[in-house]
Amino acid sequence: MPQPTRIAVTPGDGIGPEVVGEALRCLEALRAKHSLALEWTHFPWPSHAWHQEHGESMPADALAQLKVYDAILLGALGDPGPVDDPNRYLLTDSVSLAPLLDMRKGFDQWVCERPARLLPGARQYLADERAKDIDMLVIRENSEGEYVSQGGRLRKGTEDEVATQMEVFTRKATNRIIRYGFEQARTRAADRTKENRTRNFHTLDGSRDGRSCESQVCLITKRNALRYWGDMYTEAFEEISKEFPDVATHHELVDAACMKFVQSPWAFDVVVASNLQGDILTDLAAVLSGGMGVAPSCNLNPTDPDMPSMFEPTHGSAPDIAGKGLADPTAMLFTAARMLEWLGRKDPVMAAAGKELFDVVAADLAENAGARRGTQEIGEAICQRLSAR
Repeated sequence: MPQPTRIAVTPGDGIGPEVVGEALRCLEALRAKHSLALEWTHFPWPSHAWHQEHGESMPADALAQLKVYDAILLGALGDPGPVDDPNRYLLTDSVSLAPLLDMRKGFDQWVCERPARLLPGARQYLADERAKDIDMLVIRENSEGEYVSQGGRLRKGTEDEVATQMEVFTRKATNRIIRYGFEQARTRAADRTKENRTRNFHTLDGSRDGRSCESQVCLITKRNALRYWGDMYTEAFEEISKEFPDVATHHELVDAACMKFVQSPWAFDVVVASNLQGDILTDLAAVLSGGMGVAPSCNLNPTDPDMPSMFEPTHGSAPDIAGKGLADPTAMLFTAARMLEWLGRKDPVMAAAGKELFDVVAADLAENAGARRGTQEIGEAICQRLSAR
């Protein structure tokens, strides 16, 4: 018997347990269908409920407990809802989301991947017909930058209070995230070729003027105002791009990028951004590709196989519909599919199961465009499709 792949399941708050429940139903169906060596363990933390009972969002040894797993499947963290309960136990965002940052940094999940592709059946928010061609991958540096949590508050609560929030950028982290972006651009171009849907991008680099490439990497900074890390990112980008002459290059300031994400999102392929700027851009990209209800997210450590990667939908805990059975599990199902594909790097059967889950969820989305269905109804429909294939 092969060594089983082990998943730590942390449903979290709000709609997290609801959408995670449907993802596990589908994973169970795939496990039975393909005899996957896959098992999972539920953890009641991190969550508001755990904090209410224990005074902390997760145990002190939480990372040590999670480290023995191959992946973490996270539902959502934040306001547990329902919002019509004025006595619900509430934590500040900085407290409720702290475990997420602790896991990302503790396991050096230095890549946050958030794909944004407008699939058939997903809501198209842009009227321009070219929006149907949205297909980008936003790669966010996930280990440092604006989210290092260095700083403090002096004379707290007084009129003379001073708050400092440090940003930290290293050349090592800069190089690895930019190089990863170029590698993914090549991979995406090869995959598109196999699927007979190639794309063409013209680089804006004067030395390559007029050249057309099948992939592109766009670097996002605010180097005109945040000059030190912005210049370091730019220099690293220019240096590393020389290793990838087949990939078009582009640079945008983050404010202009937000504008162009709306004006012409179909013009982007792979986008590399800092932690905060990537966080903001990916929420916008999610809406452009159909909304938070269909947007997956992955926190990856590509360099250390002994560290678990974490998979979560881009959406939050949605306290306004928590407990009502209305949450769309599609984003979580796409996330679970990406998790299987990631875990399948050394197991072709696992990878194939991930692709099968993605294809089935995409087919269900296309067939039921705009239909109002409950959480369990969607999960049941996916399970039936898996059984019928």
